[in-house]
Parts: sequence; C-alpha cells; structure tokens
Amino acid sequence: MSTVGLTVTHRRYVPYAHAHYGGSLVDGAYTLGLFGDVATEVAIVGDGDEGLLAGYSDVRFLAPVQAGDVLEASCEVVRVGSRSRTLRCWADVVARATPERGASAASVLPEPLRVVEATATLVVPLVDATERE
Repeated sequence: MSTVGLTVTHRRYVPYAHAHYGGSLVDGAYTLGLFGDVATEVAIVGDGDEGLLAGYSDVRFLAPVQAGDVLEASCEVVRVGSRSRTLRCWADVVARATPERGASAASVLPEPLRVVEATATLVVPLVDATERE
C-alpha cells in the first residue's frame, strides 16, 4: 500500500509541436497530462496497480510553459485512504530554449521555475490484506 511521502518525478522535453499559442506557449492540459503519467507510476510503485486518476482540485497555473522547456513533474502522496490517494503535484521548468542565442540554443535555469501546482485524487483497487503478502 502507498505511504505518505512517496514521491515520483518525471522529466520531459516539451516539443515545439505542442505550442498552440503565440510566443510558443503550451496549453495547461499538457502539464496536467504529465501529472497523470507521474500519478500512474505512484500507483504502480505504491500499490502494484496503475490505478485511475479520478480528478484534480485546486489547480494553479503560475507561469507559462513554452515549447523547448524541460519540465520536471512530481507527485507526492499526502493522504492514504482505503482506495484513494491524495497527491500534491507540481511542475517546474528546469531548462528553457533561448532562441535569441540561436535556433537550437537552450539553457539550464539557475533555479527551477514553478509553473503548475495541483492536488489530485488517485483511486486504486481495494486489495484484501491477504493478497498483499
């Protein structure tokens, strides 16, 4: 069974094909999709099942995500119920394209830039205690 404090992190390059708006901006759903991938790993690691991400609450978009960013998306288990897990999710930009320096130029940021925070509810199958042993 998952335990409070279990944290999983994924890193992903944001491809230019995902830019939908001026300034190479990427829609917020892209980062929420990353949280879904990280939550799946949380369920696998903590409960031996892919589980189901049932929903988000308190989603906050704090800064723009741009094509060419390298995002680090993380989820931490903050509450464990019999079938549900409450996750604290956050995403930081750790590197960003710098096209003013050249077409393929990019830089690691001196400090990660927090771009999205959310709370998620993950649901896993109820497992009989005898099945865990």
